[in-house]
Amino acid sequence: MSRNPRFFTRTRSSAICAILMASLAAPLLGGCFVGAVAGITAGSLAAADRRTVGTQVEDRTLQVKAESAIRESFGENVHVNATVYNRQILLTGEAPDDTTRAQVEARVSTLPNIRLIVNDIQVGFKSSLSARSNDAFITGKVKASLLDAQDIFANSFKVTTEAGVVYLMGLVTEREANRAASIAAGVPGVVKVVKVLELISEAELSRLSATPNNGSAPVENGPR
Repeated sequence: MSRNPRFFTRTRSSAICAILMASLAAPLLGGCFVGAVAGITAGSLAAADRRTVGTQVEDRTLQVKAESAIRESFGENVHVNATVYNRQILLTGEAPDDTTRAQVEARVSTLPNIRLIVNDIQVGFKSSLSARSNDAFITGKVKASLLDAQDIFANSFKVTTEAGVVYLMGLVTEREANRAASIAAGVPGVVKVVKVLELISEAELSRLSATPNNGSAPVENGPR
């Protein structure tokens, strides 16, 4: 069945708008609204997540547990975000000193099923709401730029921004990693791009692309 290019263009544009809306709303609104917009966006994207459904659920659970542990242990003393992809946790934000920075990592490391922790927490004052809003907007612009590219799958990347530094996570080939980093570096407001990526071969990419990861039961033709 052929695809209507005008419909595809409208769908892509709608997804880009939804990403920007969610990014702008993130620092100001609760998770319900942002989650609803993200759901619309996910339905608009054709590219499948390369993680298994089980790993995606595990990542979401780890992120909630990590941020909850940080909040309960350190309260308003720090501003730290935990971003999780394929059971790797990226810690970004600000802590008042090196000791607290190390303590945050140590607290998160007690959580189960973590493969790796990347600690990029900066020592200094906590960022302002306006700075966080700007970071969220940059994240939205990077995601939209990745989505607008024709030669990579935007949904293969997880993007987060802290103080203008864009972090890219995902299961990608070296070609995809370099292309995404180049796209992100060209977005206005980006200070630096940091690749926190797991590299896979082109052969592994082909295998992942051919393997369903939606958790659905197999479908077979019945007896005639």
